[in-house]
Amino acid sequence: MELNEISVAALAYLGDCVIELCVREQLVKKGLSTSAHLNRAALDFVTASAQAKAMKRLSEHLTETEEAYYRRGRNLGHSQTPKGATMGEYRSATGMEVLFGYLHLSGQKERIDELFAIGYEGNEAMKNEAMKK
Repeated sequence: MELNEISVAALAYLGDCVIELCVREQLVKKGLSTSAHLNRAALDFVTASAQAKAMKRLSEHLTETEEAYYRRGRNLGHSQTPKGATMGEYRSATGMEVLFGYLHLSGQKERIDELFAIGYEGNEAMKNEAMKK
């Protein structure tokens, strides 16, 4: 199956998992060792609001193809908004998930790591939780 034939919803589903894996990997590398600390810190990365903020930081670093996948996800019809997020944040977060799903399926692990680092650079949860281990 060609990447452009995969549904936007399926890419978002996969991208959500890819982002979650990036978060978990970074938190473990920072030295968090208990599941309570890991789970609490992860929430500061995977909410729609946090993903929307990350997307703002990395948007200027996207290629044309990456931007197109982000827009496909952002423009996906949404009927519900999660608690604590605006519709704009939710749409942006979905776009980010589609982008990361696309990157994963196209085998671009280094690019995923690069964009994740840009998007979450200076994340306070990373700094604060590492001190609580």
